[in-house]
Amino acid sequence: MEYSHDTYISPLTWRYGSKEMKEIFSETHKRKLLRRVWIALARAESEAGIVTPEQVKELEAHKDDIDIDRAAEIEAEIHHDLMAEIKTYAEQCPTAGGIIHLGATSMDALDNADAVRFKEALSLIAERLDDLIGKFIEKAEQLKDIPTMAFTHIQPAEVTTIGYRLSQTLQDLADDAENLAEVRDKVKGKGMKGAVGTAASYSVLLNGTKLDAKSLEDKVMAELGIKAFDAATQIYTRKQDLRIISVLSSIAATLHRFSLDMRILQSPPIGEISEPFGKKQVGSSAMPFKRNPINNEKICSLARIVESAYQAAWNNASLMILERTLDDSANRRIFMPEAFIALDEMLITASRIIGGMNIHKSATERLMSNYGIFASTERLLMELGKKGADRQEMHEVIREESLKAWAEVQIGHDNPLKDNLMNDSRILEYLSAEEISALLDASGYTGDATMRTELVINHAKAIRPILKNAK
Repeated sequence: MEYSHDTYISPLTWRYGSKEMKEIFSETHKRKLLRRVWIALARAESEAGIVTPEQVKELEAHKDDIDIDRAAEIEAEIHHDLMAEIKTYAEQCPTAGGIIHLGATSMDALDNADAVRFKEALSLIAERLDDLIGKFIEKAEQLKDIPTMAFTHIQPAEVTTIGYRLSQTLQDLADDAENLAEVRDKVKGKGMKGAVGTAASYSVLLNGTKLDAKSLEDKVMAELGIKAFDAATQIYTRKQDLRIISVLSSIAATLHRFSLDMRILQSPPIGEISEPFGKKQVGSSAMPFKRNPINNEKICSLARIVESAYQAAWNNASLMILERTLDDSANRRIFMPEAFIALDEMLITASRIIGGMNIHKSATERLMSNYGIFASTERLLMELGKKGADRQEMHEVIREESLKAWAEVQIGHDNPLKDNLMNDSRILEYLSAEEISALLDASGYTGDATMRTELVINHAKAIRPILKNAK
């Protein structure tokens, strides 16, 4: 087979995702992991006296001699991919070829190799997530005191800070980090349990030796660096795949929500934040002035790929019949790597966006000038009540003036609300114009947003080490 741009190649092969993640899911790496399993099995069987130390050494000597072309030739004849790899390995190991995969069934090799590979991929995702969390912490700290308009129902509401808005995503990422670390650290292999999980073949093979099937399994898994499920059928429970996809999907959901918000905030009517834009970057083939949020759009697009994997993983976990059916095999080859590679690209892109994110002060000031004063009328109303004014009467006064001002803003005029309230005789009975002006300064009407941003930042800082300390 030839893989070039003359035939279909998944965009995840050449357009999205990092070299490191795609190497983890490469055929070469998969076959190297399979050989690690076979070497670990042979070493344990050597301790039982079934395999010679020389045979183990020969297997080790050829562990990296992957020959996919030869394996493909054999598979074309026998129509069994794993046996084709075994035969390829055996041809390279004339002394040890006959003991490769001794006692095992296909999934003893494949599921344990997959478990190791998924743990490697989760660790790389953890690195990406840690980098992104670090960038969010830096931005939230820088912007925790900068007031801006908050929106509910996509309508101007009260005042928040840019840092506090970022802290919402940071908080979700910290939760995702905890879940990711837990899933990564609990990844298990099938173990060496044979055709239906009873280890019957190993029990016969080891009869009369110093090892039993469980001891052999423990030695193999210790060499592979993962634990085995206590019970398995021909495969490990596909609930594990569902857990993995679930945590990837959760991270994707966090990124999607942030990117969707940023796309809205980048639209010219708001224009407060924008993603980095290269000097020679083209926004549109038809409209040269366009600065489209293509990176955030890419994140939202790829998030749907990650989310769609959940249904396939759920079906595999719930529809596996008795000790094994093969209807999970083909789709796992597709959706598991795709979910990892797509999320890898999303995290890399998000880190680049946050690192180079532009904050447009003039847009923030315009939003605050046009809409912030509406929110600060609440503070004015509270102070009028403290001064002895009739709360209901003052509420009606402010409501009337606010509606008049809103109409002016809607047609593009400057907001007249501050001047109107400062000159309203009914309010001036209780407060001076200077006091009214100070109360209507919305920039200070952010409550405890700064303090809560700091709480989130400190929690995220405390979480980061667990992403690095894999068990």
